[in-house]
Amino acid sequence: MTATPPQPYSPLVPRAHRQALRDTLTLLALPVVAVLVLPAAFAGGGTRRWFGGRAEGQRAEAQAAKDAAAAAFYELDTAQRDLRISIETITAVDDSPAARRVVSDFAAIGRRIDEASGRYIEAVDAHDLDRDDLEASAAARARTELTRAKDELGDVKKELDRFTEGLGPLLGKAETQLARLAPAVERARQALLAASDALDAVRRTGLRADDLAARLAALAPELTKLNQGAGQHGVPGTLERAERVTREAEAVRVEAERLPEKAAEIDHRLVSLRTRAQALTTRSEQVEPILSELRRRFTAACWQDLQQVPAEAVEHVRQAEAKLREAREARDAQRWPDATSLLSTARALLNTTDEAVSAAGDRLARLNAVQKDPRAEIDRTRFAIRDAQRLAMAGRNTPDPRDARPLDDAVARLERAITGLEGRHPDYWHFLTETEAVRRAVADVVSRIREERGGGH
Repeated sequence: MTATPPQPYSPLVPRAHRQALRDTLTLLALPVVAVLVLPAAFAGGGTRRWFGGRAEGQRAEAQAAKDAAAAAFYELDTAQRDLRISIETITAVDDSPAARRVVSDFAAIGRRIDEASGRYIEAVDAHDLDRDDLEASAAARARTELTRAKDELGDVKKELDRFTEGLGPLLGKAETQLARLAPAVERARQALLAASDALDAVRRTGLRADDLAARLAALAPELTKLNQGAGQHGVPGTLERAERVTREAEAVRVEAERLPEKAAEIDHRLVSLRTRAQALTTRSEQVEPILSELRRRFTAACWQDLQQVPAEAVEHVRQAEAKLREAREARDAQRWPDATSLLSTARALLNTTDEAVSAAGDRLARLNAVQKDPRAEIDRTRFAIRDAQRLAMAGRNTPDPRDARPLDDAVARLERAITGLEGRHPDYWHFLTETEAVRRAVADVVSRIREERGGGH
């Protein structure tokens, strides 16, 4: 918001008087030679009667007081005009309570300036120092009133100077923002131009980039507001708009420049995922023979959860291939976000299928290994327990119950799992899941011990 500071003069000061004062100040500035010529110019029309003695001395003193008051008035007027520029600079940038207070304080000083200026003009109008019959007493009164007016103008000037000094921080901040304004707007324009050029270059390769073009077109109204300037939209708003336009235009430029690479990447992913889907189709056909072997050699608990893998694998591959066809159509239509999303969905489906198909083969391999020799799995688990027990006893005579209890439970659980292998048809899969669970529980104890001891140091 741009606040308008008060005018330097109140309606109490007539325009004609202000012009007369300026004319007087202009005459004061004339060269001495010109002033000396003036009486001669009027010699033909008669000469003024001069009174010697005390009256002329008082006239000279009154004139000197008038000249001093005029100089004080001119100095105050100049300072007020300069200060108004500073106030306008602050209000153009800052709408804070401090800035609004500055405007009201400036208006109050302006009223005091008007009052002092009005009394000065009244004193000037009240005394014609060029009268031939000017009496000494009248000249003395004029000198007194003009001196008083000059002193009042000087006092107000001092108040104005103090006020100006206090504007330093606000004025510095405002000038800094104004200094940032033109470069920020220019950066925004250049960013928009670069984005437009990048978009044109992409289109020359045969890529439409419609979404990027729409995003760039949406910035056109913002450019119009930037061109309208801070006078209409304010400095803070214009700075924020320029920075936002720069960011968004830069993003469009970067994406436009990367678009050919993205198109090539999508093409590569389409080929890769289609090849993977074909490979998974072949691998999923091998799941049924694996399941047949599991059923023949192991108890139902070892393979029951894998029964649905062949059917699910076929369905997931079918869904993935459908997504790949949709992705191909989206890529041909250059709907890049849609193509990317569909490829991600197809990839997730194939990942799920791959894990399920791999799980069947891994299950058979692990069951074969433990059936042949369960000792390796038992030793691995016991080693983990013993390692945890040594850590729990390090630097202690007795173990912490928080450590001893879960480790004792782990030992007991392992022994039960080993016992479960006895019999004619042992559940090897239960044995494997139990040993894995024991190792996880032991690892949790080790992790907690190390964390506590590390924190203690």
